[in-house]
Amino acid sequence: MRYRWAALVLALVLMPQLGNAQATSQGTSKRPAVQLGQNFPNPFNPETRIPFTVGDFPTCADGGRQYKVSLRVYNLLAQLAAVPVLQGGTGNVAGGQPLENVLLSCGQYTAYWNGMYRSSSNEVASGIYMYALEVDGQRVVKKMIVMK
Repeated sequence: MRYRWAALVLALVLMPQLGNAQATSQGTSKRPAVQLGQNFPNPFNPETRIPFTVGDFPTCADGGRQYKVSLRVYNLLAQLAAVPVLQGGTGNVAGGQPLENVLLSCGQYTAYWNGMYRSSSNEVASGIYMYALEVDGQRVVKKMIVMK
């Protein structure tokens, strides 16, 4: 029980500060620009969409570059709940492909999550979940609410 309270405090106190973070490439930094939008609708039941941007969109100065992208949904105990899929398809990546170590070029994308636990056909419980976008090792986190 003590760990659940600690996780709740972490989510409610520390995560809002991380959720507003946007990582951008600057000058000589080789890190890609990463923007993670708020899921919509929020709160949701049973499905949601998550917008995100990879690279320095809309200029895409290095248009041929491929970025290693992962998007994961965690519960408050930091347990992996799901891996959303890419909505629509672009380039060599098919729509419906799980966003786990996928190579994407610079651009705007939307992920889709049906509200189901990862390896099952069970819906997740109501509550607060965190979603983390990782692009070439750089991570941005936001929170979302499932309400039934």
